[in-house]
Amino acid sequence: MKALGSVIGAAPLPVLCSSVRNHRFRVSFSSSSSSSSLGSKTVEQGGIAAPKPEYKPGVFDDLFLNLFRNKLVQEVGWDSKKPGYDGLIEVVNRLMMKGTSNSNTVEAAVRILRSLFPPYLLELYKMLIAPIGGGKIAAMMVARVTVLTCQWLMGTCKVNSVDLPDGTSCSSGVYVERCRYLEESKCVGICTNTCKFPTQTFFKDHMGVPLLMEPNFGDYSCQFKFGVLPPQDDTIPKEPCLEACPNASQRRMVARNVDITTCPKT
Repeated sequence: MKALGSVIGAAPLPVLCSSVRNHRFRVSFSSSSSSSSLGSKTVEQGGIAAPKPEYKPGVFDDLFLNLFRNKLVQEVGWDSKKPGYDGLIEVVNRLMMKGTSNSNTVEAAVRILRSLFPPYLLELYKMLIAPIGGGKIAAMMVARVTVLTCQWLMGTCKVNSVDLPDGTSCSSGVYVERCRYLEESKCVGICTNTCKFPTQTFFKDHMGVPLLMEPNFGDYSCQFKFGVLPPQDDTIPKEPCLEACPNASQRRMVARNVDITTCPKT
């Protein structure tokens, strides 16, 4: 769900990609190899009493939130009585409940993302912008607009460099320090089925920009890699439930002797 505004107001940017093959950039966060590790501990499991980061709303945050929520409500056919972000999360939970399968939920989320953009804008971007420079220009553009327009949903984030399949590095990544959407929903299934998979599909199929998202359920960070295709074998669905997940808590109370480590929504 983090594609809101990813092409609106975008302007051509200078190429900031390294032409040196196999040159790797050092970044100031943990490598992606541990981001989806089955053995990683969540913030709650590790006993880390990390307070929620205090997000300072931007000028257009309410506009973006209301636009996104209205489209979500149209798809779900129901709205929460709660205002603001708390109400948004309740509607997202209803979207998960409404879906007859995970693929059905992903398809619904993709429809919501498409509905946020004017007709033909996505098609024009895919035809005219995505092919330029082997796709690197389009990848850098959406990375920057994502940071500018989506922090209301994800929290603090920044553009960083990522390794591309051709061996070069490019500033087409977005690093989310602690995802607000994951932390507030407290659910691996909501993260994967209403955010990760539909957002990857949306950018690739409707904007012509490959995207790999690597959420870290241990510290709630997330790495976007625009210009990188997701692997065919994704281990994210095998992640266990978060300790903070309210659904997992209810299941633990009902089925004390049943293995409930795997999130039922993945």
